[in-house]
Order: sequence, then structure tokens, then C-alpha cells
Amino acid sequence: MARIAGIDIPRDKRVVISLTYIYGIGKTTAQEILKEAGVSEDTRVRDLTEDELTRIRQAIDNYTTEGDLRREVSLNIKRLIEIGSYRGIRHRRGLPVRGQKTKNNSRTRKGPRKTMANKKK
Repeated sequence: MARIAGIDIPRDKRVVISLTYIYGIGKTTAQEILKEAGVSEDTRVRDLTEDELTRIRQAIDNYTTEGDLRREVSLNIKRLIEIGSYRGIRHRRGLPVRGQKTKNNSRTRKGPRKTMANKKK
């Protein structure tokens, strides 16, 4: 397994897919990184040379990934909660933040139902 940005990426997949295992890198960003590093998207990770791996690592250093990105996102959420914005209040209450309806859906954010009405005795 090749280790990039502190993550072991899968050896048997194409490089463009393997890079998406790194938090903060999607398919488009992976394609940009490979173009910048001058590596073909169709190459398998096991076929990469040390030189190509080094170029990919250097290209990834220009992006915010993994721990730094997770920290940045959590600090952004904390800031929203502290200033008491609408989005911050939704985060605090564990409700959907981006304008979704909550009457029928949003089970992921709200959690399991807690109703106990009309229990038979």
C-alpha cells in the first residue's frame, strides 16, 4: 500500500479512485492533482514509481486535507453555534441545516422516534 497524506491508499485500484480515499479529495480534485503531477489516471497504484508518488505528494500539499480540513470544518461549525446564527442553532439542535423539510423526513439528523403515545395496558 502506498501512503499518501497519512492514509494507506488501495494498491489494486486506479490512482484517480485511490486518491478519493483521502478526506478532502474527490474525483475532480484527484484528476487535477494527477494532471499537475503528470501521472496518467489509468495507472494502478502498484505500478507507480517512487518519483511519481513524490510528485503526487507534492501536488497534494497544495490542498487542505485530512486532519487540517476536519479541524477547519469543526471550527466553522463551532463558530456558527457561538454567534447564534440560524445554521448554528440548527447544528445545536441536531436538525437539518440546509433548508430540508422535517415533517416527514430527516431521520438521519433527528435520530430514532421517541413517541410512546397510547400504549396498551
